[in-house]
Amino acid sequence: MPTPVVTVFVRHKQDCRFRDDETFKQCKCRKHLRWSHAGKQFRQSAKTRSWEQAEKSKRRIEEAFDANKTPAQAAASVVPEDRKTLGAAAETFVAGKANQGLTEKLVNKFKLELARLDSFMFKRSRFFPAEVTLEDLEAYRSTWPEIYKSGLTQKRVQNRLNEFLRYCYDEKLIDRIPRLRPIKADGPPTLPLDDSQFKTLLKHIPEVFKDNHPAKPKRVRALIQLMRHSGLAIRDAVTLERGEIQHDPKKKICRIVTSRQKTGTHVSVPIPKEIADELISVLNGNPRYLFWTGNGKETSAVTFWQHDLRKLFRAAFPIPKDHPRYCKCHPRHPHQLRDTFAVNLLKDGVPLEEVSKLLGHTSITTTERSYAPWVQARQDRLDSLVMATWKKRR
Repeated sequence: MPTPVVTVFVRHKQDCRFRDDETFKQCKCRKHLRWSHAGKQFRQSAKTRSWEQAEKSKRRIEEAFDANKTPAQAAASVVPEDRKTLGAAAETFVAGKANQGLTEKLVNKFKLELARLDSFMFKRSRFFPAEVTLEDLEAYRSTWPEIYKSGLTQKRVQNRLNEFLRYCYDEKLIDRIPRLRPIKADGPPTLPLDDSQFKTLLKHIPEVFKDNHPAKPKRVRALIQLMRHSGLAIRDAVTLERGEIQHDPKKKICRIVTSRQKTGTHVSVPIPKEIADELISVLNGNPRYLFWTGNGKETSAVTFWQHDLRKLFRAAFPIPKDHPRYCKCHPRHPHQLRDTFAVNLLKDGVPLEEVSKLLGHTSITTTERSYAPWVQARQDRLDSLVMATWKKRR
């Protein structure tokens, strides 16, 4: 295959008076290179503002093709060999995330998403972080709806992408962070169960799990009672250890004392004695855990229990055919047990700051975003202010 013709051109700044002429050599705007090879178009930054230096880079690429190098190898010859490619930067970044103690599942998300980014940018001849433009990132983001159906998932992916861009900036691999527009994802929130709904949920347990091991219905019931009365997320509940159920002889109460898996935040939540007794009654024979056998991956155990609880929710609260699938008022998710715990406390006047601590949130902003409408004291204050205004106008 013949050596491609590499062309030098200029990407002018918006305020450059020569911006209509991409071949103008004298301005200080960045110089770039482009060529065609094997039916594909390639573009590459020359890493200089000098036309003369860009010509030297052009000759190096042509010489690299003469030496039968691949397009990626030829493009890499423009810059020093010790310069980090996009893929190498992503690999270092992911390794750092693993060393921070993140869960394997979250580290794998970073790895998969950055591999997709590297593959996408390679097709656009963007081999180094500094070559990636905001336009490139917008084009990359436009592929997300096919991969991530949920707007909330897309928002989380963008947050992880922004973390990587921040890393590149801190490591001086880029001189500015491209600012992607925020993704607005107002997914349907989970809502608390009322007393009748909670009783309905418990009532359906024997029927749903009648074909399982005889101990299964009791264990499902105990897990639900734990989540409802402690506010633990399902992962924290499934991996709860025996020693984390503690009896306080001085106060004559039982409590759950653990740390949240997601945030590492310490929580200590009093629970009714009958709930503690129910938990102890369904021990699975494992010397350490209540609901997990300790075998296999922790994430797999959590997934199995999520499957069981969602199966129970579908049986207890079937969605009618004429009902909106994601109607906010319809019970559908085990996380509503955690919501029930939080909202019941707020309705009884427990301050938002204290509920935040019991939930193990690292910031009260997280609690406020989810549960502000249920803060009774705040609503009472707003009601009194509005009523006082009406009285003055009478």
